Amino acid sequence: MASLWQRFKMIFGAKMSKALDRAENPTETLDYSYEQQLTLLQNVKRGIADVVTAKKRLQMQQTQLEQSVVKLETQARQALGGGREDLARQALERKSGVQAQLQGLDGQVKQLEDQQQKLVTNESELSARIESFRSQKEVMKAQYSAAEAQVRIGEAATGIGGKMADAGAAIERARSKTEEMQARAGAMDELIQSGTLEDFTSDKTQLDRQLAQMASQTQVDSELEKMKQELGPGGQKELAGGGSEQAEETKQS
Repeated sequence: MASLWQRFKMIFGAKMSKALDRAENPTETLDYSYEQQLTLLQNVKRGIADVVTAKKRLQMQQTQLEQSVVKLETQARQALGGGREDLARQALERKSGVQAQLQGLDGQVKQLEDQQQKLVTNESELSARIESFRSQKEVMKAQYSAAEAQVRIGEAATGIGGKMADAGAAIERARSKTEEMQARAGAMDELIQSGTLEDFTSDKTQLDRQLAQMASQTQVDSELEKMKQELGPGGQKELAGGGSEQAEETKQS
């Protein structure tokens, strides 16, 4: 059962990984990573500002305590000059306590200064890395966009090639059918003219067509004979002579 569950987890993980790969847009991922780094940089800068603020507060306390030290020392001198050694002692004891506080504040201020310096160094290094990442990000986005455009152009060209091949095949089939139909039409005309195949679309029979052909031939012969009579023998010779002269001129030219 455990083995089956492990296989299920592995298969499910593989499916989810593949789905995420398909859904992931590299340009969006790069932009999101850049935004996350900018957020981190802002947090570092905010941390530096907080440290500087805390250091300023301690330094203000230092100034106040230093003023207290000067004041207590003055009071101790005044009390001793007035013959009040007990008051002078109290003033000096309070001065000693204030000086101890000053020493503690000095250590805290030094720690804050060290922390501030580390944060400033980290902020500078982080800014440089983020700027480098931004440059690389833009280059990678440009490369990805170019590759994506190339893939789309390739897919479009492949689709166009397939469609053009289909169109070419369709044209070839249409041409073949057209030539076949033209050949059949020519054969039908030849058979009809020769009388082998009767044209049922016409109301004339084969005999009618033969008689019509004879009548046409007779008319041609009759018109030719009439023209001969109108011209006479002399006119025919002149026409023949004119034809010879024209032929001679054509040869000379």
